[in-house]
Amino acid sequence: MKIALIGYGKMGHEIEKTAIERGHEIVSIIDIHNPEDFDSSQFLSAEVAIEFSQPQSAFANYLKCFERNIPVVAGTTGWLAHIEAVKKICKDDNKTFFYASNYSIGVNIFFAVNKYLAKLMNNFPSYAVRMEEIHHIHKLDAPSGTGITLAEAILENISRKTQWKAGLDGNPDELPIHSRREGEVPGIHEVIYESNADIIRIKHDAKNRTGFALGAVLAAEFVKGRAGFLTMNEMLNF
Repeated sequence: MKIALIGYGKMGHEIEKTAIERGHEIVSIIDIHNPEDFDSSQFLSAEVAIEFSQPQSAFANYLKCFERNIPVVAGTTGWLAHIEAVKKICKDDNKTFFYASNYSIGVNIFFAVNKYLAKLMNNFPSYAVRMEEIHHIHKLDAPSGTGITLAEAILENISRKTQWKAGLDGNPDELPIHSRREGEVPGIHEVIYESNADIIRIKHDAKNRTGFALGAVLAAEFVKGRAGFLTMNEMLNF
């Protein structure tokens, strides 16, 4: 496939490496220094764009891809105020957009485990539930998109919790999410259930960015020939 990269930070470099290893061609790389290249012949030749940029520019980048009829694999977090607009464009204009709060296959398996565990724990109100996450110091959003996805699954399945709250503590109906930013940590997420008798923990600890890059490239392969708003669950058949 011919792939365009939008955003060329650490994730962009890792995606480039993974895509080439899988036999794909990077035909265009766009970052803050060359936005004019959205109209270049190289970008317009792309079969898909993989976007890992910044929250403040992500939605505008998606619109530029839609205008040029190039499918988008969206890896940026912190832009979800615009997600309904993106879904509407996909439906009304038959555009292609792939969204995941996290592209790691392991994290998506973790999502499934978290959802199943929450359903079980709904019947055991003696267990308090909280979340903890650690990311590198360059990550702008807190909680992360991954943390919010985990939290939403818990809220959907544990009736005694109605909303999540950033911080160490919360009211009885709140799910606390403690976010820390340390060094170059790729990402650690932990869900903790605690009673007077014991503690149950599930945890995902990313060793590096390789898993995220592979998932993004697999998503780019998945969107070929498809249209609409696509998700990781559809790709993995969860």
